[in-house]
Amino acid sequence: MLFSRRKNKQKNIPYITSSLPSFDEGGLLTERRIIIVSNRLPVKVVINKSGQFQLQPSEGGLATGLSSVYKRNDNLWIGWPGAFLDERQRAQVQPLLEAEKLLPVYLTEEEIAAYYEGFSNETLWPLYHYFPSYTLYKKDDWEMYCAVNRKFAEHVLRVAREEDIIWVHDYQLCLVPELIRQQLPNVTIGFFQHIPFPDFEIFRLLPWRKEILKGLLGADLIGFHTLDDTKHFIASCSRLLNLEVMMNRIVVEGREVMVDTFPMGIDFEKFQQWARKERTLQNERRLRSLVGSLKIMISVDRLDYSKGILNRLEAFEQLLDRYPHMRGKISFIQLVVPSRDQVPQYRWLKDEIDKKVSSINSRFSSFGWTPIYYFYRSFQMDMLSALYKTADIAMITPMRDGMNLVSKEYIASKIDPRGVLILSEMAGASKELLHAIIVNPNDIEAMVDALLQAIEMPEEEQVYRIRAMQEIIAKYNVYHWVNLFIETLEEVKQQQDKLTTKMLNRQVTEHMIRHYAQARKRILLLDYDGTLVPYFSDINQAIPDRELKRLLLALARDTRNRVVVISGRTHETLSKWLGDLPVDLIAEHGVWRKDHGQDWQKFTDLSTAWKPSIRHILEMYMHRTPGSFIEEKSYSLAWHYRNVSAELGEERARELIDNLKFFSSHHGLQVLSGNKVIEIKNAEVNKGKAARALLKEQRYDFILAIGDDATDEDTFRAMPSRAYTIRVGSTLSLAQYYLRSYQEVRALLNNFAEANVEELIKK
Repeated sequence: MLFSRRKNKQKNIPYITSSLPSFDEGGLLTERRIIIVSNRLPVKVVINKSGQFQLQPSEGGLATGLSSVYKRNDNLWIGWPGAFLDERQRAQVQPLLEAEKLLPVYLTEEEIAAYYEGFSNETLWPLYHYFPSYTLYKKDDWEMYCAVNRKFAEHVLRVAREEDIIWVHDYQLCLVPELIRQQLPNVTIGFFQHIPFPDFEIFRLLPWRKEILKGLLGADLIGFHTLDDTKHFIASCSRLLNLEVMMNRIVVEGREVMVDTFPMGIDFEKFQQWARKERTLQNERRLRSLVGSLKIMISVDRLDYSKGILNRLEAFEQLLDRYPHMRGKISFIQLVVPSRDQVPQYRWLKDEIDKKVSSINSRFSSFGWTPIYYFYRSFQMDMLSALYKTADIAMITPMRDGMNLVSKEYIASKIDPRGVLILSEMAGASKELLHAIIVNPNDIEAMVDALLQAIEMPEEEQVYRIRAMQEIIAKYNVYHWVNLFIETLEEVKQQQDKLTTKMLNRQVTEHMIRHYAQARKRILLLDYDGTLVPYFSDINQAIPDRELKRLLLALARDTRNRVVVISGRTHETLSKWLGDLPVDLIAEHGVWRKDHGQDWQKFTDLSTAWKPSIRHILEMYMHRTPGSFIEEKSYSLAWHYRNVSAELGEERARELIDNLKFFSSHHGLQVLSGNKVIEIKNAEVNKGKAARALLKEQRYDFILAIGDDATDEDTFRAMPSRAYTIRVGSTLSLAQYYLRSYQEVRALLNNFAEANVEELIKK
């Protein structure tokens, strides 16, 4: 609900006074302590007539939904109490807040001006709502935003334990998850954004875009209202941070972060109860007596350019222009809650609304009929509920909105299920309330048509639509939203814990080194690119450095070791780079093999008749994708897109794989998706078959295989259960363990080399 959320600095606007919300719906799916972190506490500190401090509850959707969380057990809510207090006043207020399990973050007027009014609402808010021309990029505001986020994180860290769940909310606190993660690396963190997340082309305008993404990725689960917002966020992480993305999971330094969609609901039963209260019924009777047989349309908005108020007024004016018979038959009640009307854009918007309402009323009013009733203030809940019940039509048409709970409140209040909801397709709620009349708020003529359809809609159809939407709202209420998010967060953390056990930690490493030192016959199967050396934009730059050659030489000199570099590289390249070392080489995923001191041999005779047709397809994709290139090998072709922008490269790669499916299956080919490369080769050979052939030749009592991409999964699959298998840079693998980088691989191999030296010293 948008009423009574804010107080206009210039006017004495009442807040709802009632008891603080309490846990009243179902049970949470966790017994762990939950710490909620948001910009505002669910209460505001005020001074009553007696001069005493008291807490007035917020009736916002977030406060309502999370009332089932923070009042339970030892849970806490951390946030700003909405007042500027000196030290003496804080001492008086603190016991009141602590009694309600609220931990205040006291902010100064300077901090609110720059962090909240500035960066949060003059930078992120307009940009995220697709108003880049209203966006201000002030470095001072950004620095204050960072400072206040640190302040919030510090308050969390004073009370948080690693077994807690920390749930951070909304765009004002994007940096908090990472700041907490740095100090409590194993704690469970969720983040939910209540406003839209913009498309990459809009988001990239933000100078501090990477910092925002990295801050959010400190969470384990990141939630948005709509699938579009989820996709936009994932795309930005892929394109700006070049992170590995698998479906809705993002790999951040070996930790998987899940990004998903959680449409927020309302407290359906609460609005049904309000609709039945005696005060609401009294207000409803008064409204009915005043409007008579008139059709009533309402809109409820906070003053904001994202709400589409002017477009809506224009549509209503055109309705009266185009259909004169509607004059005197319908009145429009427009409620606008004051918000930031000292900011130039908001002040301009209010002036334009005032002028538009005056213009329409002066043109069309008659004795006994006023087209628009315009209220620039908050209403008490009993009056708002009466308006919801009385209104024949609710027109909720924001230009962009994260969810918009007003549309759900209107439907929930319809005890008598008659009424019509006209809803913007730009609101998140439109993805759930499919029985509303969905409109594009930029299409004025379509909105006029929607108004006419709503006015003339038969009661039977109204009842059907309202009941269908009520069923959705009742089922997917705010408590469902809370439980679903917390349940998913715990599942994500459990999955992370499973994957963390795969991390090659110190204990596992020490065990492996002891096994290595005791073994009489060892084989080390090592991939090259991404495993022993980093990836380069130019594939010819991946020349082994002196450190790597010295390391491989140290390992190979031990007579108990057989060191095998098993790569997708051409045999000419491997000869040039590693041919002077006493190691065995396998090239092109198993096509070529060279034992130390021997010549290159092919594993089998292979056909290349398919290559011209495949090359033609790859060339088409190369011409369509600037930065991509083709690498030709003896018995395979590779299309590289490491120099292509992340999103375009991944999209083209998916297209290419789809196009090659039919051709490859009918010609005995295998399509491999590697790290920024698609390779097509004969299905008869792969790294796994080559590795299996090596293992059959001798009995090894220590086996190690390390690789970094999908082509190495064949190797892992071919290994016996007693082997050690390690995937580099990804946790999703058949491998037993994973390391984060080629540097960690070299560190592990150095441990083996040092173990060799120690054994020699002992002997």
